[in-house]
Amino acid sequence: MKITNRHVSAGFAAVLLSSLALPAFSADATPVGRWQTIDDATGKPKSIVEISDNGSGELQGKVVQLLNPSKPNPTCDNCDGERKGKPIQGMTILWGVKKDGDSWGGGKILDPEKGKVYGAKLTPEAGGQKLQVRGYMGVSMLGRTQEWVKAP
Repeated sequence: MKITNRHVSAGFAAVLLSSLALPAFSADATPVGRWQTIDDATGKPKSIVEISDNGSGELQGKVVQLLNPSKPNPTCDNCDGERKGKPIQGMTILWGVKKDGDSWGGGKILDPEKGKVYGAKLTPEAGGQKLQVRGYMGVSMLGRTQEWVKAP
């Protein structure tokens, strides 16, 4: 078979179009699902958080399983208000998050160990297999990011 400029152009066009489809696929990724959180200190899986849509376009996340807790049935001892002393497993730790371009934000996230509530921004990556979870005070630049991975 003789390769012509038309064949090369068609091949180049196919590669170009397929590379354009990858960002579109990532943009459609959503935080909804089950995520494995990773302990900052040990780098080991810490819990499973299930993120769901509450039906009005807002996302919320609940701790559905604690992996290797330091004590049986840990509670949110440092929390304030209605969460104080309540079991962490089953607790809603993420709420009010709405789609904002390729990420989700505007909501809050609770760190149950510290009992503090932060602003939250969620950004899916790797075709929806990883989730960048940013907790911050005031503005997004003043915070830290954890990477959660899709739960098996």
